[in-house]
Amino acid sequence: MTTFCQGDVATIFVAKTVRTFCYGFLGIALPLYLTELGLTAVGLGVAVTLTLAGSAALTWLVRRPAEQYGARPVLIALGALSALAALILLSSRDPWLVVLAAMLGNVAVGTGETGPFLALEQVRIARAVAVGRRTAALSIYNFLGYAAGALGAATVGALAAYRPLFVVFLAGAAVQVVAYARLPPGAPVERQPVGARLPSAPLIRRLAALGALDSFAGGFVLQSLVVYFLHERYGLGLEALGYVFAGTQILTAASLLLAARAATRFGLLATMVVSHLASNVVLILIAWAPTAGVAIALLGVRHLLSQMDVPTRQAYVMAIVEDHEREAAATTTNIARTVAQAVTPALTGWVMQAVALGAPFVAGGALKIAYDLLLYWTFKDVKLKPDA
Repeated sequence: MTTFCQGDVATIFVAKTVRTFCYGFLGIALPLYLTELGLTAVGLGVAVTLTLAGSAALTWLVRRPAEQYGARPVLIALGALSALAALILLSSRDPWLVVLAAMLGNVAVGTGETGPFLALEQVRIARAVAVGRRTAALSIYNFLGYAAGALGAATVGALAAYRPLFVVFLAGAAVQVVAYARLPPGAPVERQPVGARLPSAPLIRRLAALGALDSFAGGFVLQSLVVYFLHERYGLGLEALGYVFAGTQILTAASLLLAARAATRFGLLATMVVSHLASNVVLILIAWAPTAGVAIALLGVRHLLSQMDVPTRQAYVMAIVEDHEREAAATTTNIARTVAQAVTPALTGWVMQAVALGAPFVAGGALKIAYDLLLYWTFKDVKLKPDA
């Protein structure tokens, strides 16, 4: 074990920061860019669904290579795909090639990150730090992501142009590749034959199923779609939206610093459920916000609460399985979340047009509350592993 301020974890922190800085501006710029290129709300929903489907496919593809060769070469390859995505964005104005670039680059369409980078990095962190510091390390990991995302969102307001942002994305991908190339080889891990039964498989399946419900609900209110909602209902433009989401991500980053302390006092599961449940009540209220100011204030409260469950959930997944099951647990739960989230945006675009712009907030919030209650009921008696 190493301390989480040294070695491979520090390198992962650098890569995470650079990557999510780019996601911060791409998550705002790409929906508006695609709208300018001619996509409607329905088309934008389909684009988000395809982006998430690409992320799910990449997450599924990385598990076996990561188990066989370690995370380092796989992460380098993913960074190279991000560079290719940036080159496509710089060379084409075809909306569907832009969508292809988002798929190849695993571009985050929400304020949080899903996909292959997250699946591999959280396992690497879990193995590199002492058990008692795991939640704290993952809190810092996510804090850096949201703080960098906030800076990236502010960059949209500062530049207010697409091409310079795509150039920054290309540079960020290059930095990631260099960072991953500096990772030391991973420690030997017990490998399981393809098709072998995992002792914790039932727990992993339950977590994956409940995570799928949460992410299906979250697909109604992905940042890309919230950007569209604020733009259409209140007339907020690119610069204003950049500052709005910079602010919300700062609030999210601040809340992550409290997650480890809350988990120490109340336990991982209780911290996950209570903070998430409260945020979902606020989420529903956004649908009836009478002004942009009220909507933004509610969005801020929601972000202050909604992501405290992220590092605690990641630590919880790593704590209920054996070490050799961690790649399987991380990739399975991330795939389930990403696939389920990919289903919803195309439906959300239709709901926004046919029902009401605010309807997705009600649907997403209600389903997320159901997830919180089911999660607590299902896992309240599950014991953590002795070394977790």
